[in-house]
Amino acid sequence: MSELVGPTLVIGLGNSIMGDDGLGLAALTRLERDWWCPPAVRLVDGGTWGLRLLPLFDEAESVLLLDAIDAGRAAGALIVVGRDDLPRVLGHKLSSHQVDVPEILALAELRGTVPRRLVAMGLQPGRVALSTDLSPEVADQMDSLVTAAVSQLVAWGHEVVPAPGGALPLEPAALR
Repeated sequence: MSELVGPTLVIGLGNSIMGDDGLGLAALTRLERDWWCPPAVRLVDGGTWGLRLLPLFDEAESVLLLDAIDAGRAAGALIVVGRDDLPRVLGHKLSSHQVDVPEILALAELRGTVPRRLVAMGLQPGRVALSTDLSPEVADQMDSLVTAAVSQLVAWGHEVVPAPGGALPLEPAALR
């Protein structure tokens, strides 16, 4: 199925030592561990790369950003943001890496390399502070975020299946 679909990037964003800000990286790790993605889907640890992510947009037809997203909702709420709303929603910055996401989109637009399909999804953070642990509210919703990411990839035409012999999903308490 995915041979007919252009290259797709799944980019995990965040800072793993700033509590819930590390959500995008944790979700990317979980996706990589528990699911098999076809070669057309590239999983990228974007961390706090900022503008260094811009060249990746040149090659992608679709981009799925995984990140903590502050939309003023209850901690742990699933948030999905489409291409047209990304600059407005990401205007509520949690950390330094989000300073660059709107700039990446603006530069990609100028270069004519904005991916045809672009979605950000994440969870409303509960705690962004020096810590390597996710807040309980966010950790408890990790499976819902990863499931939503898999559903988005499938909707884009990729065959994503559970990893053979992959680890069983961790209990939410194990993520804390």
